[in-house]
Amino acid sequence: MEDRKLKHYIFITLKGMAMGIAELVPGVSGGTIAFVTGIYEEFITSINNVNLKTLKVLKEEGFKQFWQKLNGNFLVALLVGMMISIFSLSKVIAWLLEEHPIPTWAFFFGLVFASVIFVAKSINKWNFLAIFLFIVGTASAFFITTLPPSTSSGSLPFIFISGAIAICAMVLPGISGSFILVLLGSYKTVLEAVNDKELSIIATFTFGAVFGLLSFARILKWMFTNYKDATLAILTGFILGSLNKIWPWKNVIEIIQIGKKEIIIDENISPYAFTGDNQLTFAIVAAIIGFSLIFILEKSASKK
Repeated sequence: MEDRKLKHYIFITLKGMAMGIAELVPGVSGGTIAFVTGIYEEFITSINNVNLKTLKVLKEEGFKQFWQKLNGNFLVALLVGMMISIFSLSKVIAWLLEEHPIPTWAFFFGLVFASVIFVAKSINKWNFLAIFLFIVGTASAFFITTLPPSTSSGSLPFIFISGAIAICAMVLPGISGSFILVLLGSYKTVLEAVNDKELSIIATFTFGAVFGLLSFARILKWMFTNYKDATLAILTGFILGSLNKIWPWKNVIEIIQIGKKEIIIDENISPYAFTGDNQLTFAIVAAIIGFSLIFILEKSASKK
């Protein structure tokens, strides 16, 4: 891994914060932010280095060689940034989604739409296989976003499984870990646990996430090493298909109440069919800001 100074790790921490913010929003993937900011493959490679072979380096060559092999400074800087966002901004994101949903969703819609263009540009050759996988990725992600939310019990074993599945989604650009939690019925349980500092739920979810991450990173690393264009094509499709979930204007079909939790089932509608103030002007401005932010991030990553 490359040599870095303190200022580089500060930027990595900021990128981690951006990933953390994305993961707080159902429908937006932290993996997308990692890809756009130029750290995605290093992120996957570093996670893939957490294995028995690396532990053997610790035993035989000492901590310094082990830490370098692990790319520990990078992982710690990224994790610190994500944790800062998750613990400090979870209430802010929840408030924005509750009080100003249309501009908030529009901002993320613009951001994710720009990500489709960005990831697609990374593909060297658009052949038949790439186009086919792009279509498969788009259809798969669109189908996932149409699935009805589950109403889980919130038990600790289920929270562990939810963490393992959601973290796999997090590292895939376009597939939102938060949205997977919504589908599984665990999103509000985990978000409330973070806000209320319920350590048993937070710890269980974290252990599940670590388990899922270490398992899935190996698959992704192999795919990028052997079939990079094909992998990027299907990821581009995932991002495009996920736009269905974050369309700003929705009509609520049903609200299922389970204790203190609400499961909302809705459908996308035209802004002109929206009942009440559609906030179209604010939404367009927010979408443009989100769209522009991706290319600002791209330029900052390329200058690094």
